[in-house]
Amino acid sequence: MLDPKVRELLLAVTGDKGFRDDPESLVTHSYDATPMVQAMPDAVMYPESTEQVSAILKIANEHRVPIVGRGAGTNLCGGTVPVQGGIVLVMTRMNRLLEIDQDNLTATVQPGLNTKQFHTALEELGLFYPPDPSSMVISTIGGNIMECAGGLRGLKYGTTKDFVLGVEAVLPSGEIIRTGGKLYKDVAGYDLTKLLVGSEGTLAVLTEATLKLLPAPKYKKTMLAMYKDIHAAARTVSSIVGNRIIPSTLEFIDNATLRVVAEFNKLDLPLDMEAFLLIEQDGADLGVVEKDIEQIVAICREEGADQVQMARDAAEAEKLMTARRSALSTLARIRPTTILEDATVPRSKIAEMVLAINEIAKKYNVHICTFGHAGDGNLHPTCPTDARDPEEIHRVEEAFAEIFEAAIRLGGTITGEHGVGMVKAPYLEWKVGQAGIEVMKGIKKAFDPNNIMNPGKIFAKESRKRVVIQK
Repeated sequence: MLDPKVRELLLAVTGDKGFRDDPESLVTHSYDATPMVQAMPDAVMYPESTEQVSAILKIANEHRVPIVGRGAGTNLCGGTVPVQGGIVLVMTRMNRLLEIDQDNLTATVQPGLNTKQFHTALEELGLFYPPDPSSMVISTIGGNIMECAGGLRGLKYGTTKDFVLGVEAVLPSGEIIRTGGKLYKDVAGYDLTKLLVGSEGTLAVLTEATLKLLPAPKYKKTMLAMYKDIHAAARTVSSIVGNRIIPSTLEFIDNATLRVVAEFNKLDLPLDMEAFLLIEQDGADLGVVEKDIEQIVAICREEGADQVQMARDAAEAEKLMTARRSALSTLARIRPTTILEDATVPRSKIAEMVLAINEIAKKYNVHICTFGHAGDGNLHPTCPTDARDPEEIHRVEEAFAEIFEAAIRLGGTITGEHGVGMVKAPYLEWKVGQAGIEVMKGIKKAFDPNNIMNPGKIFAKESRKRVVIQK
């Protein structure tokens, strides 16, 4: 509970309309999309300007009150759960698209802007912002930036960090800084823009961002390759990229995921296939797009695809893409709890990683469905389970620990786009080492000496003991 004097100071900043501490508001902001993680805040605030954010942080810093920034709460690492109480700072009222600069191909936005609405506004002008997380219908741009969100188009275009040119942010002290701008070149000191992207709200509160745009591609071709051998599908991913073809989308879906997705989206697809690759190519030149697709079709068949099917029109292509984006929500229909991870490996190791996931699932007797952005090595092993069964949850946790270890052993990482938050914090040292942890802690202390910014995230109280996989 907030000190009454602190409460009055905060109320004076936003008034009643921007401050809540009733039980309903506290409960609804005590969790996010991460399963089995919940903690109550002391208050929820809805700032409407950078100046209000600055005033709130000054008060919080002076009185050592934790601040947890939040957009739509779609993250999957417990990143917006207020594990040490404090204030959940909801940024959804700062939701304006401030400018689309067609001369510089940039957009300036507030953090609470809905991702899908942003995409739609750009498409009407023939412009394109590639990062497209599966949560884009719900998520906010600010949340995407804080988690460095990826999406289906990451293989060809990159992730959020590749499109953030500059930000306005409020430091824990209440000071306001601006980094970057409408510039494609800027080496004036350390790259604070890139440092803040993916910082998960542990360093500052984002209040504005300048984003790079591209001309929208004029042509798209979408196809499905279907396999009765899951490893042949994984090999195809490596082979396509190895042949120097970079599709805009190269997604992997295993049979367990396919069955649920096909039923929910009423897709007429053969359910005896062990794996599907959903592939899309786009570009400004129709001839180049068609040539790429022809080569991809040939590679798929060479690697053992049982069937290859082109989307008949734009509507069918969009239906297939929508079905892929809905994979998590449809898998959530199987059992009460759905745990999704995002172990990532080099593209050339996709086949080995898929095999490892299947072996680990069998070892621990758990059901794991695998889908993901296979073109950039970002797989999403997903386990439908039940939080009410502690013994099964323990097996699931052990299985995922081995999956993270397998990813690192193959040259990968414990998270490709979901962030560390509190869920992955015990494993971070596996990836970056103790020296890396200390460097990150030093950066955190420089920004946030009183540790009020999203405390309890990224850095674990104790790292988990490294798994040793017997081969």
